[in-house]
Amino acid sequence: MSVPQKAALRLEKAEALDKVAKPSSSMVKRVVRPKVVRNLLSGTNLGHPLHPMLTDVPIGAWTMAGLLDAVGGREAEPAADLLVTAGIAAAVPTALTGANDWSDTLGGERRVGLVHAAANSAALMLYAASLAARRRGDRGKGKALGFAGLGVMAASAYLGGHLSFSRGVNVNRTAWLEGPEEWTPVLADAELPEGAHRTAAADGVRVLLHRMDGKVYALANTCSHMGGPLGEGTIEDGCVTCPWHGSTFRFGDGGIERGPASSPQPFYETRVQSGRIEIRAPRPDEPGERAGQHAHRGVVRA
Repeated sequence: MSVPQKAALRLEKAEALDKVAKPSSSMVKRVVRPKVVRNLLSGTNLGHPLHPMLTDVPIGAWTMAGLLDAVGGREAEPAADLLVTAGIAAAVPTALTGANDWSDTLGGERRVGLVHAAANSAALMLYAASLAARRRGDRGKGKALGFAGLGVMAASAYLGGHLSFSRGVNVNRTAWLEGPEEWTPVLADAELPEGAHRTAAADGVRVLLHRMDGKVYALANTCSHMGGPLGEGTIEDGCVTCPWHGSTFRFGDGGIERGPASSPQPFYETRVQSGRIEIRAPRPDEPGERAGQHAHRGVVRA
């Protein structure tokens, strides 16, 4: 195991960080609670989280500023200063989206995220000081502060990568769920009365079934956001809300009504045959309605 890996694992086990992480997370949750704020910061309408794509701007700007400071010479100074400024401006929305995502984490992931955020804040302050020095004409101090900020940012970027790629924070938890390709019985029709919901298994995939207005709807039971059990959530107005972080999905098509989820929920076609509810994965190459079956909305008895 490499030194950076060992350091990240030590941070995960550093329970002393919880004294700051827990109240900070609660405060962020209160700030991002409004639906419009939550959806915007989560990238709900993008199809994937917003934070990762925003990180490219400050990282890229500050890295190129460091390169120009190192080898660009006097003619490159205005460009380096502009890049430092651009990185500072981009760091603000990047931090806001990161805080939103971090508020949904727990345990070791929340501890690492806290240090990741603290390092990013330190890098931002170093670059702000660097820009101030540059504007005063103290080019040497400005460069030194910029290189220090670059080093801190690199360490923070490693922790961000650890959270995303080693710990799987905020990745789509349904990315590999496919469900049955052929009609598969999952539940007796009599076991799902009007307005009720049940969970069942189909080809190893847990599905959430709900009967509404005489029709049967089916979604993957695993929340795409952080893997919460939708079957334990609340159902209202044709939607189900995850009990973990409040992501809300439409039964009709798996679309997102409210974040933090940014990936739609997998949904399944349904029908009732011989007293059994059957489901299968949608077939986009077929018509939306076929002989008593609706591709997106479930069915009454065939």
